[in-house]
Amino acid sequence: MSNPRADYSAIFDRPPLKLPNARIGVWVIVNVEEWDINEPMARQVLPTPQGVSVIPDIPNYSWHEYGMRVGYWRIKKILDDLGIKATVSLNASVCNSYPEVFKSMLDSEWELMGHGFKQKALPMEADVRGTIRKTIATIKEASGTAPRGWMGPGLAGTFDTPDLLAEEGIEYTCDWVMDDQPVPLKVRSGRLISLPYTQELNDIAMYVVQHHSSPEMYERGKDHFDVLYEESAESARFMAIALHPYIMGVPHRIRYFAKLLDYIRSHDGVQFMTGSEILDWYDSVS
Repeated sequence: MSNPRADYSAIFDRPPLKLPNARIGVWVIVNVEEWDINEPMARQVLPTPQGVSVIPDIPNYSWHEYGMRVGYWRIKKILDDLGIKATVSLNASVCNSYPEVFKSMLDSEWELMGHGFKQKALPMEADVRGTIRKTIATIKEASGTAPRGWMGPGLAGTFDTPDLLAEEGIEYTCDWVMDDQPVPLKVRSGRLISLPYTQELNDIAMYVVQHHSSPEMYERGKDHFDVLYEESAESARFMAIALHPYIMGVPHRIRYFAKLLDYIRSHDGVQFMTGSEILDWYDSVS
C-alpha cells in the first residue's frame, strides 16, 4: 500500500463526528526553538554572499533570536488577551536556554509538545530514540509533566519514528499532515494518533518559502476557515494555525494574526483547543 501508517479513508464517507459544544476546533501551535550558533542555521532569510555556508551565520542566527526576544512576546500577548491557550512545539533545550520564555508558557498554562531537543532534523540525529527520550525527560523535569504530543523539527522523521514515539509514551503526533480530522496511525505497539496540523496555514511555507505579502495569513486563513466551518455543519473539522516567533512575530505581520483570530471568534460554534484537548475528545468518541 502507498501509506504504511494509515488506512485510506475519504472524509465525506465517514460517520459524522461531533464536538460536545462546538462544530469546529481551532488550535494555535507556536513553534519555539533553539538554533545552535555553532551549526548551520535551520533556515535562512539572508543568503551568504557567493552562496557559501558559513559558521557562525550571524544574520540568520539573529533573525531567529529576534523571535525569542521580541516576536514571541507579541504572539503571547495576543493569545493571553483573548484567553487562548496555545500548544507549544518546543525544543526541549529551550527549558534551560531561555528560562524566561519557558516560565511564561507555564504561567499561561500552554501545552508543551516535544519538538526534538534542539532544532535539528530527526534523521540527522545519531540516536533517534535517545533524542526522543532526552526531549521527553527534559520537558518533564522542567515542567513536571511529560509531553503527550510530538512534532519532529521540520516535520521530519525516520521510517520507524512513529513506532519509537508510541513506545516512549507519546500519544499524538503532528508529522503526518494528511487530514482535517484525527487519524489513528499503525504502530508496532500502543496507540498513536495523528492530529490535524498544517503546512498551508504555516508561516514558514507562507512567507519564507512562498514569499507572500504580510496580509496572507489573514486572507488565506479566512478562506481556509470558511470552508472548514461550512463542512463542520455535518461533521467536526479541525483547523491548525502554525506560527514561528521570528516570522509571524515581526511588526508588519503580527496584526494579521490578530485579525484572523478576531474573524474566527466572530462565529458561533468555534472552540479553541490544545492538542491534548483534541486527543481526549477523539479518544472519547473513537
